[in-house]
Amino acid sequence: MKNKKNQRDGKTISIWQRPMMQPPFSEDILNSVYDAIIVGGGITGLTTAFNLQRAGKKCILVEAKNLGFGTSGGTSAHLNTFFDSSYPEIDSNFGKEASKAMATASKRMIKTIQANIDELNIEADFEYKSGFLFSQNEKETQQLDEILSSSKAAGVMVEESGDNGVPVRFLKAIEFSNQAQFHPLKYIDGLARGFLSLGGRILENTFIEEVKESHGLHYATGGAMEIQGRNLIWATHIPPGINLLSLRNAPYRSYVLAVKLNNETYPDCLSYDMQEPYHYFRSHEIDGQKYLIAGGEDHKTGHEDSEDAFRALEQYITANFDVLSVDYKWSSQYYVPVDGLPYIGLLPGAADGTFVATGFNGNGMILGSLAGEILSDLILGRDNDLSVLLSPSRLKPLSGLSDFVKENADVAYHFVADRFGSELLASLKSFPIGEGKIVKFQGERLAVHKDAHGKVRALSPVCTHAGCIVNWNRVEQSWECPCHGGRFDIDGSVITGPPKTPLKKIEVPHR
Repeated sequence: MKNKKNQRDGKTISIWQRPMMQPPFSEDILNSVYDAIIVGGGITGLTTAFNLQRAGKKCILVEAKNLGFGTSGGTSAHLNTFFDSSYPEIDSNFGKEASKAMATASKRMIKTIQANIDELNIEADFEYKSGFLFSQNEKETQQLDEILSSSKAAGVMVEESGDNGVPVRFLKAIEFSNQAQFHPLKYIDGLARGFLSLGGRILENTFIEEVKESHGLHYATGGAMEIQGRNLIWATHIPPGINLLSLRNAPYRSYVLAVKLNNETYPDCLSYDMQEPYHYFRSHEIDGQKYLIAGGEDHKTGHEDSEDAFRALEQYITANFDVLSVDYKWSSQYYVPVDGLPYIGLLPGAADGTFVATGFNGNGMILGSLAGEILSDLILGRDNDLSVLLSPSRLKPLSGLSDFVKENADVAYHFVADRFGSELLASLKSFPIGEGKIVKFQGERLAVHKDAHGKVRALSPVCTHAGCIVNWNRVEQSWECPCHGGRFDIDGSVITGPPKTPLKKIEVPHR
């Protein structure tokens, strides 16, 4: 079996990622007052921007990299009527009416995505599929029975099944009807074109460094640019800086492989096991070639070795499928909310007119679309039944307290132990090519990387968000904060918030 890596600048890329449009810059961008500044060019930002612009608002979308650079470009693009926070969990934390509301919303979002595709003539490979969830032991079977009962009560179309859709052993399976899949970046590209055709503005490669509010206007600064808007939307997974939502969400990374099979028996469904962490499967045809897309091995950002995660995922796939080649591998980040539901609405403690959407767990395509609906409704003054349930200001249910403590206990540890603890690693002399490590040099802790040409870069390892010490991700060639999920490249520039400023560069004398 051959293993072909697809990389760009040393970082893995997904099967979806390819060059997209580059909207032209116009000087009038800087001389306008917008109804909304949307920061983030993924599915949340573009859905919100399109909805508002279509309703007659004047909007600008600002993306630090390129459209779909982040999690929207790294998703496995499942569209589900069930969530990573299962309906029994939602029942327990929020009540059965909340489960019904979320089930209704998930069905509506799949239809909304399809409607946008039809309206904008997007070739997004949208297809309805059955989705199978299956157990492999008695404990999982008991959980599966609870999910079946609660899902039905919530109004989801689901039944027991004698099949799980994939060649993986199982004890019991249930089948969810009217699930779907699509090509996420084709969809995002189509939304962007629709937004632009309505007079919207897009700025790529523009990192918002500072936001101020004065006399009812937000002033967003990126480099020498200042953009003015009546509302500001952080569609960046987690809002920058230290705020309430930094403590109510835990950052995770998920791993995905796209592989070719020898026997062409690609599953014609979506399928999920119930392991912890769980694995998920589907197929997609890209440029005439079919691929099995399989993911899993999730862990908290900055806490495990990415190479180990990819290795375990490949072993799992090859143990169950006849794999010809591994053609793509990538990982992406998502945030797990402490009480199981996303936070969508006004950002607590921020200036009036500041909105946020975060805590999508592994359901970003559905919940990002839902966020676009809720945020645009709030700005347009429309009623939305979910705006109270999903408000970022909601009080966390007591049933979520143990999860909150568990997810954030290690955050407190890193604040202290990373400063005073643990054994320091190898010296610069023994430093391997392409590696990054935390080392001690002339009495200082450094985050050091040596590139393929032997050039050494040294940075302060202190995350500029809340002061934790970053860890090295060998596969993605990035520095990652184990506390709140901030990510930096080898030069210290911010890849993923919530940090707003780069890691401090440190001059290292050459011997």
